[in-house]
Amino acid sequence: MLKKIGYGALAALLLIQFIKPTRNMSDAATPNDISNKYAIPADVDAILSSSCYDCHSNNTRYPWYANIQPVAWWLADHVEEGKREINFNEFLTYKPKKAHHKMEEVVEMVNEGEMPLESYTVVHRDAKLDPAQRKVIADWATGIMQQIATEHGIGQKDSTATH
Repeated sequence: MLKKIGYGALAALLLIQFIKPTRNMSDAATPNDISNKYAIPADVDAILSSSCYDCHSNNTRYPWYANIQPVAWWLADHVEEGKREINFNEFLTYKPKKAHHKMEEVVEMVNEGEMPLESYTVVHRDAKLDPAQRKVIADWATGIMQQIATEHGIGQKDSTATH
């Protein structure tokens, strides 16, 4: 009986290898990329590339184990969730208030050490941010927030109001 269960499980494992999720890879131009409107200094770009873009862009660098099911399904779900939170390649599609809020979340998540995720940095050790890198990203995102706020009057209160 156990032998049959083992063979059945092995057959199922082999069969699911043929059911592959769509990869998050695009050769298309990204007209809505954040860099098309906001400056991304070289140090920030290097950090975003190594620590953020795999989950928060339209192009993921896949490791070898992304070819094994069910790991590939888990990775695909993880990437889709990350892109729902913020997609730097689609940033210019966000309305100003949403874009401002997304940058606010970047600052919060990076400062609190919640991003990049520990489950990601365990495998991608080069993605782990040190305090200086966290400050670089937080300062950059704060600058973007300030630009958005200035351009669109977000968060600005009536200067005649008393507190």
